[in-house]
Amino acid sequence: MDAQARLAEAVPARVLAVCTTLEAAGYEAVIVGGCVRDVILGRNPKDWDVATSAHPDEVLKLFRHTIATGLQHGTVTVVTGKGKETHVEVTTFRGEGAYSDARRPDQVTFGVPLVEDLARRDLTVNAIAYDAAKQLIVDPFGGIADIEAKKLRAVGTAVDRFTEDGLRVMRAVRFAAQLEFDLEPDTEASIAPALPSLSKVSRERVCDELRKLLEARQPSRGLAPAVRTGIIANILPELSIPDVDEWLARIERAPVEVRLAAMMLPLRDGKRTADILKALKFSNQEAELASVLVEYANVELEDDRPPTVRRMFADIAKPKRRAAIALWTAMPRPELAKVASEVIGDPLDTGDLAVKGKDIMTALAIEPGPQVGRILEVLLERVLENPALNTREKLITEAQRLELELPL
Repeated sequence: MDAQARLAEAVPARVLAVCTTLEAAGYEAVIVGGCVRDVILGRNPKDWDVATSAHPDEVLKLFRHTIATGLQHGTVTVVTGKGKETHVEVTTFRGEGAYSDARRPDQVTFGVPLVEDLARRDLTVNAIAYDAAKQLIVDPFGGIADIEAKKLRAVGTAVDRFTEDGLRVMRAVRFAAQLEFDLEPDTEASIAPALPSLSKVSRERVCDELRKLLEARQPSRGLAPAVRTGIIANILPELSIPDVDEWLARIERAPVEVRLAAMMLPLRDGKRTADILKALKFSNQEAELASVLVEYANVELEDDRPPTVRRMFADIAKPKRRAAIALWTAMPRPELAKVASEVIGDPLDTGDLAVKGKDIMTALAIEPGPQVGRILEVLLERVLENPALNTREKLITEAQRLELELPL
């Protein structure tokens, strides 16, 4: 099936209805951007975007249910039903002025032709439009040919596109990973001169792009050019990567939930990892997980015997233990990962013991106090050495012996 046939079949009725309403009122309306690209690639678009010659005020009048998403930039969300999946974003054809903040145009001009609207977009694969009424593809910059060649190429002059909006360099490497395309040489070469613009972009937006990149099936497709062009040095200047090939391979081997830690492993410092990731606006939960995993990634143990691994594992919070195994597997530390997988179900915390504090107090006829906690800690140490001791009867017997041995 060719691109035109795929698009004709894929456009949802609600999106077609929005275009039809605009055209019936005398305006041009086309489907644009990532949804067109994804359909051509045989993927299911998450969102559908429409571009129109109608002014935002005219769009608001034409549809009963709308959200004024970004009127200053010409965007109105048309609500076609219940749920966010029924929303269709409608944006007026626009030209743009200079980008003094390297993120948003200083001024927007409505009423430009469609081709000029497409010319302001970042990559050719994102600058394709589809006129559903005429079943006509508008592809002035060769985006379909680039999709077929699995190539990412900037629209127009690459340096200009990247310098205008510093986030575009992050989008370029993110799309390289997500689409598994290669950056066209001139497009890649134009990233480094635009890095001062990237420095002006909010860390939240940078974080969002990096997170999406790491979630791709092959993150190395985006991380490799990000290293080559200086993007990683720009956003993570503290990260010195001694062996880029091994770094990329480790991230690729890691499951998605531990890739952030795999990326930060060269730091070898959990606290610095957390501080850096929080500054980059990763969530506290993401930063803390990466921090713990980095801290224990290269932990040196006397041996890989189960009791030794249990003692080390006991220091890692229960929700993070499987993630630690996943990272050790990806590093790889196969023996540690193997033993950890075998002992993860063993009692590793005082809460896992077959007795509780009240059991100890009853059996020993003692009052609540620090000694109860001390006994439980000693019992845990013995169970870490030999999990078979973790029965109520055996632990009570051990506690009674401890009453004689410990200065309570």
